[in-house]
Amino acid sequence: MNLLRVPGCLLGVLLSALVVNAQNTPRIGYVFPAGGRAGHTFSIAVGGQFIEAATNIVFTGEGIRAEVVDFHKPMNQGLFNNLRDKMRELQDKKQAYQKAVRQGNPPPLTSTNAWTTANEKELTEIRERIAKNPPNRNATVAIAEVATIRVTIEPSAAIGEREIRLGTPGALSNPLKFHVGELAEFSKPPAQAPNPEADRIRQQFGQRTNTASAKAEVRVTPPTVINGQIMPGIVDRYRFFARRGQQFVIAAEARGLIPYIADAVPGWFQAALTLYDTKGKEIAYDDDFRFHPDPVLFFKIPADGEYVLEVKDAIYRGREDFVYRITVGELPFVTGIFPLGGPTGSVTRVEVSGWNLATNHAEFDARTLSEGANSLVVRDGTNVIGSAAFAVDSLPEILEAEPNNDARHAEAVTLPVIVNGRIEKSGDVDVFRIRGRAGEEWVAEVMARRLDSPLDGVLQLLDAAGKQIAFNDDNEDKGSGLNTHHADPRIAVTLPADGEYFLHLRDTQSKGGPEYAYRLRVSAPRPDFALRLAPSAINLRGGASAAVTVYALRRDGFTNDITLALKDAPAGFTLSGAKIQAGQDQVKATVNAPAVPGDEHFPIQIEGRAMVAGRWVTHPVVPADDLMQAFFYRHLVPAQALQLSVAGRFGQRGVVKILSPLPLKIAAGGTAKLQVGFPRGPAMDRVQFNLGDAPEGITMKEFSLTKSGVEVVLQCDASKARPGTTGNLILNAAVARAGNQAKAAAGRGRSLGALPAVPVEVVEAVSH
Repeated sequence: MNLLRVPGCLLGVLLSALVVNAQNTPRIGYVFPAGGRAGHTFSIAVGGQFIEAATNIVFTGEGIRAEVVDFHKPMNQGLFNNLRDKMRELQDKKQAYQKAVRQGNPPPLTSTNAWTTANEKELTEIRERIAKNPPNRNATVAIAEVATIRVTIEPSAAIGEREIRLGTPGALSNPLKFHVGELAEFSKPPAQAPNPEADRIRQQFGQRTNTASAKAEVRVTPPTVINGQIMPGIVDRYRFFARRGQQFVIAAEARGLIPYIADAVPGWFQAALTLYDTKGKEIAYDDDFRFHPDPVLFFKIPADGEYVLEVKDAIYRGREDFVYRITVGELPFVTGIFPLGGPTGSVTRVEVSGWNLATNHAEFDARTLSEGANSLVVRDGTNVIGSAAFAVDSLPEILEAEPNNDARHAEAVTLPVIVNGRIEKSGDVDVFRIRGRAGEEWVAEVMARRLDSPLDGVLQLLDAAGKQIAFNDDNEDKGSGLNTHHADPRIAVTLPADGEYFLHLRDTQSKGGPEYAYRLRVSAPRPDFALRLAPSAINLRGGASAAVTVYALRRDGFTNDITLALKDAPAGFTLSGAKIQAGQDQVKATVNAPAVPGDEHFPIQIEGRAMVAGRWVTHPVVPADDLMQAFFYRHLVPAQALQLSVAGRFGQRGVVKILSPLPLKIAAGGTAKLQVGFPRGPAMDRVQFNLGDAPEGITMKEFSLTKSGVEVVLQCDASKARPGTTGNLILNAAVARAGNQAKAAAGRGRSLGALPAVPVEVVEAVSH
């Protein structure tokens, strides 16, 4: 990162043109409850940071209205000390006045020692402020601010999963999941972080404390949805009545609501469910379902009576963001489908497995689906009974045929092909015989875990003599954002000789069963790509720019350029630096917005286009958020929508423009001048600039003011940047209060915005 102090005469110019939103971007850490019933109005608590200015709530989909009705934020210690001292001063004054009254010598109302109605009002207000938002040294800063929101879900709102974001003036938060359901719901009161000091204060005022403690069982009536939060060391218990023979499904969603909690190991709330019978005996327990961290119990009720469901964290951790949502009742639950996919342009009839299902078949229409994995609802007539992952592909498809457990009984297949099969029992191995020629390139890839199958596959390719040609257990797919174990294998080989080859597929732990389904693709390489963009919320001021990172997930050796473009964007929106260069896996680009009358947000779409195997291919850019798990691992977690927030305009002075020809060419070992045009503005007194995401070896040397704007001089270190090097330049601005210049210079000041991305290319130095 390269830093430069801007001359004072230039500050106002840049600030008037570049200011995005000098507040911190809001971020939410939990929503409780994380959903509600259609046709009802209820309150939710949203915990996060920098959400005090939240004025609007944005949901994906239609049929939900919401408004902020209250807000809590722990006051800082300095303010608390001042209020406490003032409260003591007023209390002493009141006691002295009351003593004087008892002694028959009250001071006159005009005296400074008199106790007035105004004094009583001030004392009451201070007590209320301290009691409502006391400081809390135990609070987790990232979720310490809490907005109470009143939500109304229309009766006509579609049932299913949504996203919720909080909006402050000029900025939208990250998304979290929010469910629209159709069952009755029960919710515990929102949890609060332990605060012993505040509890002592509240006790002095005669108020209830908020210290978390183990509480008595709560009675619920199935079918229902139970919403709760687990605090440290706490176990929640729910009592319900059930009849003999009922087949109860108890399905928890915890990690599914908040996929990664950065400072919690293993990285999420690991919920555990225990069911007790009428005598208090444990009759069922689960802390996961197959490879999913969220547990599911399926239990046939043995006798009429009272049963108790216990909910806890597996290792007794807890916090306000340990949110759960549990469905309880004799309800349908889909555990899997077969086959896991079907051909494009057709309708595929699939077997549906699960519990309490009225049907064991469904039809999936792929005529309107894109190739790849799709999440589809499973219906029982008109009723939604679950969801399933379903893959669509254009290759020929077949069903695996048993017996094919060894080379002697291997199933002969002709490439290219997709085999839909199952590892049907423990120790089962599916073997396929394929004839090939020397020099042919093959790719064999399994899709199972990515399609919700528990199979942890292993692929092994042998020649006719039994010699191993290739082997793979796990292959990472960065497009599978919620998988922590990438269990689908993939091999790519060049055949050494003509002849027959045998491809073996098994489970790495020798497990099996009807649910261990897979799709095995064997073909020549099929170069292709997918795209992700982070963050999923873009916040900027009209006339300015905001940086985003677009990731290319390249497949089967695809290396070409990918050109990015906005799709059906409102007038005036542009994308700068919108190309992922050949062989590169990401690019930092900027989205540029026009001036708008006020604060507005827009759902936008971006797509990428590239030449693949002699034809143009276009794919959507999937919005995502770069999330951390357990202090270390990072994941690109897809979001439902890419949201862009524009905060009005910076004035009537126009927009920032790059005046130099692009791409900007800089000679190896030399310098180049970047001309930036923008209108003049009022002077300000401090700002720092940093050059981020530039190709290695390119740094910023100096600025100078020009008639049309500013000139930036860049320099290139020939030992680090060779001719042919390409990339984007992102120039960011940050401002800090007096005495904090180092923080702004290091890029940790309050962000002011960015110039549009500038494509740059290193060229040969011209000899003289």
